[in-house]
Amino acid sequence: MARTGTWAERARVRLENEYVRLTPMTEQDREGWREQALDPEIWTHFVTRVDDEAGFEHFFDAYLGATEAGKRTTFTITDLISGRIAGSMSYGNLSEPDLRLEIGSSWLGRDFRGRGVNHWAKYLLMRHAFEGMDAERVEFKTDVLNERARRGLRAIGATEEGVLRGYDVMPGGRRRDAVYYSVLRSEWPIVRARLEEGPRHR
Repeated sequence: MARTGTWAERARVRLENEYVRLTPMTEQDREGWREQALDPEIWTHFVTRVDDEAGFEHFFDAYLGATEAGKRTTFTITDLISGRIAGSMSYGNLSEPDLRLEIGSSWLGRDFRGRGVNHWAKYLLMRHAFEGMDAERVEFKTDVLNERARRGLRAIGATEEGVLRGYDVMPGGRRRDAVYYSVLRSEWPIVRARLEEGPRHR
């Protein structure tokens, strides 16, 4: 059966398993985000900074506006064990003609790191990308210096492709080298099986 709707429409879904729930962000998520986001450690390798209340408001408003405009879909992640908002993750760089998208802008509050939340959120987003949106390629990028993120991407079965030197500018002025990873449709059955085994604690 042919699927209907644009990718921007098909990306706006609620995704859930027994561990996490992902919902497209709304204004009602603001305070839950704020509770987690005012932690400087989150932003070490981000191209944006949230240093204070004003910075948080700008950050939240920018992502909410882009989501409402259909330029990306940013999800609020709720940890179902605690019932609390844990952080956020996004579908971005949607290239529907090429059947390619990026999963990124991933961050979690301090209480939710190393507990499998990132693992299950990425699993749900990849599953929907390949099985609900018919993507051929799901890609990820991170700061070449972000060893935690790189270990995590390897752990979920993504293939490291290479480094784009001087890719963009970090808040302190450093030009970031960005390292790309991807999972292809042909690889998804193996990656899915690996993810469904649960997170490997590193």
